[in-house]
Amino acid sequence: MGDSNAPHHNYTMFKCFNRKFKASVAGPPPDVKDVFSKFAQGGDHMSIDQFRSFLVEHQGESAEALTISDAHTILLDFTTHHPGEAAHHKKHVGGLTLEDFFHFLFLEEFNSPIRRQVHHDMNAPISHYFIYTGHNSYLTGNQLSSDCSDVPIITALQKGVKVIELDLWPNSAKDDVQVYHGRTLTAPVTLIKCLKSIKEHAFDKSPYPVVITFEDHLTPNLQAKVAEMVIQTFGDTLYYPGAEDQMVEFPSPESLKNRVIISTKPPKECSESKSSKDKGGGRSSSEESGSDQEGEAINNANAAEAKSFQQSAPEYKRLITIHAGKPSGELRDALAVGDKVRRLSLSEQKLEKAAEDHGADVVRFTQKNVLRVYPKGTRFNSSNYEPHVGWMHGAQMVAFNMQGNDKYNWLMHGMFKANGGCGYLKKPDFLMYKGPNGEVFDPKKTLTVVKTLKVKVYMGNGWHLDFSRTHFDSFSPPDFYTKVFIVGVPADCGKFKTKIIEDDWIPVWDEEFTFPMTVPELAILRLEVREYNMSEKDGFGGQTCLPVSELKPGIKAVPLYDEKGEKLKSVKLLIRFQFENALSLTT
Repeated sequence: MGDSNAPHHNYTMFKCFNRKFKASVAGPPPDVKDVFSKFAQGGDHMSIDQFRSFLVEHQGESAEALTISDAHTILLDFTTHHPGEAAHHKKHVGGLTLEDFFHFLFLEEFNSPIRRQVHHDMNAPISHYFIYTGHNSYLTGNQLSSDCSDVPIITALQKGVKVIELDLWPNSAKDDVQVYHGRTLTAPVTLIKCLKSIKEHAFDKSPYPVVITFEDHLTPNLQAKVAEMVIQTFGDTLYYPGAEDQMVEFPSPESLKNRVIISTKPPKECSESKSSKDKGGGRSSSEESGSDQEGEAINNANAAEAKSFQQSAPEYKRLITIHAGKPSGELRDALAVGDKVRRLSLSEQKLEKAAEDHGADVVRFTQKNVLRVYPKGTRFNSSNYEPHVGWMHGAQMVAFNMQGNDKYNWLMHGMFKANGGCGYLKKPDFLMYKGPNGEVFDPKKTLTVVKTLKVKVYMGNGWHLDFSRTHFDSFSPPDFYTKVFIVGVPADCGKFKTKIIEDDWIPVWDEEFTFPMTVPELAILRLEVREYNMSEKDGFGGQTCLPVSELKPGIKAVPLYDEKGEKLKSVKLLIRFQFENALSLTT
């Protein structure tokens, strides 16, 4: 009996199993059909003139910048590189069919959700910019036992990071300089290897300046050796003021194109750090990286070698463009704005306390000086923190563990997709505002809604190309849903999720979500696709983060990324973005 039924069961299972191989064919959503009909004026083809009108009136392209000739070039590009998707185009004689139009919308190269060019004013002092900043940039993994290497430095630079942090320590013979996380089991890498890799890859992503921040635990003699290494490695690429006095204003990113600059504490402060700590002063430079005990022996050595400072350290000090310091005594005093510009470093906890007690002072400080924020020392697994606390108060260097794969790292990558991904974002005007009586932006103040973003998630495609057929479910197609977040100042944060589309490789949601925003300049749209699983944790189907300030209106192809931030080859969402303006932001 069992044998005679076997073929029937096998055939039934095969049909069920085979079902998941085939991706359903999804046609254009109703909105896409309506837009096509509107611009094709009811016809079955969209002419080049009509196509240009669509790009300008619906997709947010500039009417001045996009000529008929440009529109023709875009269509030619489309049909040349995607001939199978525009087979009916026939050299534009008839124009685009609805099917062509639908395929066109799904191509990110023609329908990117954000602007790709550098378009911010790059001529203001560096203190007027948020800068893409790494923390312990040499670590390959956790903060306690991972290897130190130049590889994560190269990776960070290629992603657009513009501030690289190196912890400098003497080797065992005290005759060379190594980079590692002090008082841990991290295996060192030589400083010279890190410097050479920075030189080779500093401008892979953009020509704007790279800042190297040294956390210095060296004797004056080794500081002099560092100065020699830096000068020999970077040559004319290295920018430094040339005088020992601090600057009264920082240079601009534009004036520092293709240059490397150094930021660290002046040597005199390093040699005095032991005595200042004994007197109840601030944290040592090593504690800026999160450890409460690092550097004690080195500080003793510095004190012992104070006499050699005059002979060996001035060359090192001369190379410092951004003078760094530690908060000593009262935090409010450390935030005082003086004649000379400088950098101050605060841990994420100290920033939160400063924001709570002295928010206006922090904003005032960051209008002229540089504030660096770094992860607390207990983040042994290289996790990260909420970056918006720093950004809301004007902090230029919100330093992140770039090797982490957490959602905060996704947000950081998303924020710095803005301004062409060049690593420098001009701070919003309200953070630079200063009233006649010295009043500045108050991050605690409740602001009015100035802009509303509407996000309509139509559909998604590409999972069947990028994932194995059994990746999400062994016996049926996946059950996808999309989570839609706005992350920004507290008043603007919101989250929604679409319905679950069962058993479909090409899910169609066709749902719209509305986000009123008070500070859209700091808002990030976070999208995450999940695959519903009743018995286990929902599967991960891709994510992306996009700066709201850069979103282009219209129907866009939005590519998704994996958990490590690598772009998935085929997976995209089709989304419409619409903005409604309210009042202008006033301070």
